[in-house]
Amino acid sequence: MKSNKQYRVLELFAGAGGLALGLEIAGFSSVGLVELDKQASSTLRINRPNWNVFNMDIKEFNLNLNTYINSELEIDLISGGFPCQPFSYAGMRLGLQDTRGTLFFEFANVVHKIRPRVVLAENVKGLKTHNNGKTLETILRTFDDIGYNVQYRILNSNNYDVAQKRERMLIIGIRKDLLNIYQYPTPSNKKLVLKDILKDVPLSEGAKYPENKKKVLELVPPGGCWRNLPEEIAKEYMAGSYFLGGGKTGMARRISWDEPSLTLTCSPAQKQTERCHPDETRPFTIREYARIQSFPDNWEFCGSMLNKYKQIGNAVPVNMAKHIGISIINYLDGKTYASRQKQV
Repeated sequence: MKSNKQYRVLELFAGAGGLALGLEIAGFSSVGLVELDKQASSTLRINRPNWNVFNMDIKEFNLNLNTYINSELEIDLISGGFPCQPFSYAGMRLGLQDTRGTLFFEFANVVHKIRPRVVLAENVKGLKTHNNGKTLETILRTFDDIGYNVQYRILNSNNYDVAQKRERMLIIGIRKDLLNIYQYPTPSNKKLVLKDILKDVPLSEGAKYPENKKKVLELVPPGGCWRNLPEEIAKEYMAGSYFLGGGKTGMARRISWDEPSLTLTCSPAQKQTERCHPDETRPFTIREYARIQSFPDNWEFCGSMLNKYKQIGNAVPVNMAKHIGISIINYLDGKTYASRQKQV
């Protein structure tokens, strides 16, 4: 059930629109999307001509913020997935200046200037341990310094109507003058698998495996990986990785119909992160990739085939974004406008 109120979102590092589309479905209205990649920006524009897409470096956007965004416009949410970078001053406790020179600094600076009610920052789960945890510590401290109570959680997209085991970190910041009672979305009752979503997929272009890789993957059963190969073939295929520790079950991997996909990568045929089709010895096509990321079939992607794979592989799964968006709207529909002082 959608909210009766109209909530506005500004998205940074928008990519191909997985997060933006999910938030739109949840009920948010976009006031702008910032994306540097030309092809991803074209993807946003061709699918949503009414969206205000800024194809530019976020530094330029930041420097001219009042030119692009009406300073009197009330923005409820700033969202985006900033790249994970080490901070040269991590641990110095200089607040926002700790992050200067990084793309997170630009993200946080926009938040600092606009002061939305809620901040949604999405990133890889590895952010938790990046630089021995100092990167995440600096990010959380920076949000605190600019006036936000923050919490984070690693969510698996398979719990939110996505047929993919994709784990992402979701940082939620609530402005300090508001009640900090946000709750992450409740997992869905059913976990989707490939057979639930890859029915009647529209025909589209797709990558192919080199002949030598195809011969190897033809020996792998659905649900199997390099461990199912004859020993000599496995040793030759895995090379030095064969003797390393760990499961490495993503290598020479053929997904079965009865399981969700492993995390999609930006390059479907790259070595050691295979995501082979259950029946055919090939990577998933563009439209199959999009289905696994829960994009609708009418969402077009611009650019070369490799660029399309990159856009889809980098995206936040649409259905996961929708669940997160609904959880934020549920928060905003509550006692959002009551100050802490009034609650005493």
